[in-house]
Amino acid sequence: MGAVSAILIVLITILFPPIGVWAVAGCGADLLINICFTVLGYLPGHLHAFYLEYIYYDRREQAREGRYAARRAPGVYSDRVQTGGYGYGTMVPPGTH
Repeated sequence: MGAVSAILIVLITILFPPIGVWAVAGCGADLLINICFTVLGYLPGHLHAFYLEYIYYDRREQAREGRYAARRAPGVYSDRVQTGGYGYGTMVPPGTH
């Protein structure tokens, strides 16, 4: 399922970069930056969107392997992208400890 979603995100990003960014980063600073880049020029919007998607899927694969990046990726403001959609820790449900 991961490869299929990645291909779908790339196809969407080719058509309209902000939708691809929204899909991986959500509504936040990265989306606003991408909208500005897309308005200023179609190519900068694509480059920014593909960079965010690369970071997202790379960090997602690292998290699946149990490795977490020690440093934040430059130019990425979304914690969701930084962690690959996973959190850095787990929370214990209340009352179970």
